[in-house]
Amino acid sequence: MSSNLNNKNKNLNYLIAVVVCVVTAALASPLSHILDSANIVMLFLLVVFLIALKLGRGPAVMSAFLAVALFDFFFVPPQMSFAINDVQYLVTFAVMLGVGLATAHLTAILGKQKEAAVEREQHTHRLYELARELAGIINQDQVSEALLRYLSGAKCIATVHLLDGNGALQSISENTPLNILADMAIQQGRLMESNQISDSGQSTLVFPLISPNGVRGVVVIMAVDTLEDIDKAQLQTVANLVAIAIERLHYVDIAQKVQIEATSERLRSSVLSALSHDLRTPLTGLIGMIDALAVNADPVHTSMRNAIAAIRNQAQAMCNLVDKLLDMARLHAGKINLQKDWRLYEEVIGSAIKLLKPSLTEHPIKVTLSPSLPLVAFDDVLLERVICNLIENAVKYSPKGQPIEIQGFVDGDTACIEVRDHGSGFSTDQTEALFQMFTRDHAESSIPGVGLGLAICRAIIDAHGGTIKAVNHPDGGACVTLCLPLGNPPTLDSEIGDSP
Repeated sequence: MSSNLNNKNKNLNYLIAVVVCVVTAALASPLSHILDSANIVMLFLLVVFLIALKLGRGPAVMSAFLAVALFDFFFVPPQMSFAINDVQYLVTFAVMLGVGLATAHLTAILGKQKEAAVEREQHTHRLYELARELAGIINQDQVSEALLRYLSGAKCIATVHLLDGNGALQSISENTPLNILADMAIQQGRLMESNQISDSGQSTLVFPLISPNGVRGVVVIMAVDTLEDIDKAQLQTVANLVAIAIERLHYVDIAQKVQIEATSERLRSSVLSALSHDLRTPLTGLIGMIDALAVNADPVHTSMRNAIAAIRNQAQAMCNLVDKLLDMARLHAGKINLQKDWRLYEEVIGSAIKLLKPSLTEHPIKVTLSPSLPLVAFDDVLLERVICNLIENAVKYSPKGQPIEIQGFVDGDTACIEVRDHGSGFSTDQTEALFQMFTRDHAESSIPGVGLGLAICRAIIDAHGGTIKAVNHPDGGACVTLCLPLGNPPTLDSEIGDSP
């Protein structure tokens, strides 16, 4: 339909050119006795110029030849004939034709340049409007809507398909040919096109959405009829704008999540700190009263003394939990002052085992320290807290009678302590999540705890500039390893002065 309309417009332009040339000849004929032939030639050249300016190159070329013929027939003696009495008129015809053709060519080029400039201006304006609209979007659905509005005047439709967390295009997974084409565009990082028209009469262009940090997805453009009339460079620019918009939305989502997490963390720390301070005083008083009651209790009443001991154990467990809450609140608030000194791992491991001796009656402790372990700079009180937490966790999740193994060794430029149990191990390989506050490996476990032990360990080790990680041991059981930097420990010679 459109090609037939274009042909009709072209035929009409040629007809108009013929009519204009004939009318010019008719108007100039009565003036042939007044005007010189050179002036009449100028009238015809003016007509050729106007036709080239308004109707284009083809009608202008035809009008140049027609003007020479009309000038010869009506104004060159003998008139009403194509015969020529004066050979000099051949030069006039040649100059007239050459000037007419040159004028037609140059004028047509000028017209095309004007149209191209107008089209570029319109294209730039549309790109500006698209960029401004993409800069204000707040979700990915609005990206597709803006793209469709931009292409509303074109003979094509566009859809945006983004990669999911696994790097797959789920939105077009059922369309196998299109999915293959999209995968090729992502892997090669360039435009892929299909010149085979589908049953619906559409051809396909696939542009990868390449952002500064990788490929985010693809833009699929379905073109009606053929791809020949589509400006692919223009569409590539549009795809680049869409990729930048998708990248911005990605980082906006990350920023919002980080802000929400930070706000939640501050709120949680504030609640922990407030509750812990309010609970610690009455719990301490309750333990003191229970101790006084135990002293004054009748030694004959065994059941009463057992009940008092059970109450004291539960109160002490609650007091320990409150202490952990206070420690976590203080650590997250950044209120931690390290009293670092050069010490041996053997000392802090021994003090932790001695502190936990009542709870280790059913779990033998096996300690293996490398002879090459040097002095390490750490806060002995805080590191003792870390080792105590790790041993308590090993005791909780190990069957009775199974040993708890502690090893000390040097790994590169770090000194490490490894605490391993012989239980069932961690239930997940994503052990990094266990170092978050209130995260437990078994959320519904009957084993007491709120998921703060490993979080406190991570905070203390981070303050020392070290690392801590949890894995399942190849031979079974859970294994937690902490490493502190070696540094430059002092030598004994520097500490011992010469005897007088």
